[in-house]
Amino acid sequence: MSALDVERVRAFAQHVAGLLAGGATTAMMVLGDRVGLYAALAGAQRLTPAALAERTGTAERYVREWLAQQTAVGLVLYDAHDGTFSLPPEHAAVLASDDSPAAMIGAAPLVSGMHRRIEELAEAFSTGQGIPWADQDPSTFESTERFFRVGYRNSLVGEWIPALTDTEDKLRSGCRVVDVGCGHGAPLLLLAEAFPNSTFTGYDVHEAGVQVARQRAEEAGVSDRVTFEVADAQAYQDQGVDLLTFFDALHDLGDPVGAATHARRALAEDGRLVLVEPRAADDLATTLATVPMAAMGYAASTFLCTPNALSQPGGLALGSLAGEKRLGEVLTQASFSRVERVAENDFNIVIEATP
Repeated sequence: MSALDVERVRAFAQHVAGLLAGGATTAMMVLGDRVGLYAALAGAQRLTPAALAERTGTAERYVREWLAQQTAVGLVLYDAHDGTFSLPPEHAAVLASDDSPAAMIGAAPLVSGMHRRIEELAEAFSTGQGIPWADQDPSTFESTERFFRVGYRNSLVGEWIPALTDTEDKLRSGCRVVDVGCGHGAPLLLLAEAFPNSTFTGYDVHEAGVQVARQRAEEAGVSDRVTFEVADAQAYQDQGVDLLTFFDALHDLGDPVGAATHARRALAEDGRLVLVEPRAADDLATTLATVPMAAMGYAASTFLCTPNALSQPGGLALGSLAGEKRLGEVLTQASFSRVERVAENDFNIVIEATP
């Protein structure tokens, strides 16, 4: 065995130390979000630990330690001259408000929830069995919705819908929309607010999530045109649907071909199927080189998407970064006549298919 290259060992150890610091920082981000530290910093010029503690009703000694860690990783800035800390507007746009188009703080609890299910996943690695979505850590459900909602709010109505064939006018005049794997309902709620003449139905197997979606519809004042029901991807009975959507959901299914086939049969003759999926290339090397969120995507796929698919009949398990080619093959196997990518951004691709 050849001698180790000490410099390479040192460099790799530093790399691993950075990854460990990132994992620890995620927990600190969840904490800062939960007790309002980011929001309070965003609303001020510069604050001492004592002033931040007073604004948030927290203990100064804990706040001081949190601020030191956040400064160490560059999330918060420190002025050594007067001992104050600040959150620049550019940082606040990412960390302090879900209403910001750049918000990413919602992903932090998602990562934290993964840590709480390591034992179950380790067992699944040994047995090959799946883990249903409903068995994930409860924080996962809200954080997933919170993170994806930002992208939907930024792009769905203003970019993705106009990119679809003959769809925006139908929505304005009034049509039928079905969303499969609706979660807490964020995309349908956005569509219902933008297109009040249309009717919307969301389906999901997770009963608790459906209950949340119904509550959100009531709160948004759109429950007259949006309903949410418990049903799996091959059990709903709708026919003549104008627009049928899977928002970051098809890859989670054990039988995506069966789900797509069922969707095709539910569509009207001139209906459209729309897949919104995480952006990925068709091979690992290209994905690693071109997708900034690849590491996060593969982690989520390992902890959440693949286990859920393996828990269902079929067990195909596309994974969250399946890529356009593989997704297109699924739709072709489901007998869709035309499959086309119509939009994309840094996080998602949008695929339109016609019967």
